[in-house]
Amino acid sequence: MTALLPPRLRKKPAKPTTPFGFWLAAGFLAIVILVALLAGWLAPYQQDEIDFTALWGSPSASHLLGTDQMGRDLLSRVMLGTADTLIGPVVLLLIATVLGITIGMLAAWRGGWVDTLLARVTDVMFAFPGLLFVVLVISVFGKGPVTAIVALALAYTPVIAKFVRSLALSEISKAYIDAYRTQGMSGLAICVRGVVPNLLPPLVGYLVVLFGEALMSIATLSFLGFGAQPPSSEWGLMVQEGQAGIVQGHFLPTLIPGAAIALVVIAVNVVGVRVADRLLARKEH
Repeated sequence: MTALLPPRLRKKPAKPTTPFGFWLAAGFLAIVILVALLAGWLAPYQQDEIDFTALWGSPSASHLLGTDQMGRDLLSRVMLGTADTLIGPVVLLLIATVLGITIGMLAAWRGGWVDTLLARVTDVMFAFPGLLFVVLVISVFGKGPVTAIVALALAYTPVIAKFVRSLALSEISKAYIDAYRTQGMSGLAICVRGVVPNLLPPLVGYLVVLFGEALMSIATLSFLGFGAQPPSSEWGLMVQEGQAGIVQGHFLPTLIPGAAIALVVIAVNVVGVRVADRLLARKEH
């Protein structure tokens, strides 16, 4: 019936609306990124500025979020620790993505014994608890943020490799791959110019969701003493350092960085799911 109506009377299809929660999460992440970039100018105190007259201080005009066990300003430490907290997961996922794409594409393209061998290697890594693998690597090479990031990148590699392989197997079966082959293109050129770009929309969405998990993993290692080391104000380390005050009724040194971690993870997941849906919809069209 709608097709029979004059054009001016036909109902136009409603445009998909972006949920308010997405904009709220995106705005929060934008603020967090700005704080990470400008913390050196915005923070009222240095991250290791000690004031023994203000131990476990409550929020006040001079310390808006209070102070920790050494009288250090919590607001300044959270702000100055934002960059350290966010850079780690980004570097981790960059390393794991490069390795995962290489392994996943090689397994899907070559097939046969290569695919079988790589599948068995990734299965072994899956069977081995990720955190235990990271702790073993740290015990050999020493604790610190660099070792923690590299170890976690190796632990995340098989996850990304399996995801890429499953996507690549579907993509390689499409007709344009045969067209590239008839043109005389090499397998490497086909993968780099044809297959990998088409895998990016779902892969980017998957990586954004993995970012929150990676942030939590690095924060956990810092909490256990394997990641960031004092006087860093990385959020996971701040949670660990503030634990001593809980039994004395001082919750803010632990609650504030812990809440920051939780809020960033939630916001990244909200934005990541929406971005992934948009990328997939654009690819289908």
